[in-house]
Amino acid sequence: MRLVLIGLVAGFFSALFGVGGGVVIVPLLLLFCSWEARSATATSLAAIGITAVSGVIAYAVHGDVRVEYAALVGLPAAGSVAFATALQQRLRTRTVELLFAGFILAVAIWLFVK
Repeated sequence: MRLVLIGLVAGFFSALFGVGGGVVIVPLLLLFCSWEARSATATSLAAIGITAVSGVIAYAVHGDVRVEYAALVGLPAAGSVAFATALQQRLRTRTVELLFAGFILAVAIWLFVK
């Protein structure tokens, strides 16, 4: 039941704010399900694939999808996945958690200052 609720929250915030589901899913899996960071990250990526397809369809119906720009962002991002995954596997779990927390904090500060 927790996973279903996490999915609902992630989908809602992903569509509302355009944030990657991982920004929502990973912390919730860590906090409420006591998952290990690598499992949370991997599961989040799989869930994001499903969420992304759903979101693209919903926004495409309204004519809001700019395929050329999505490709300019998405293709390089997809290409960097193998490198980032290999790097994550070499880092200690605590290091990954701290890097993620630092990233979220930096984005929050940037949004407040902006």
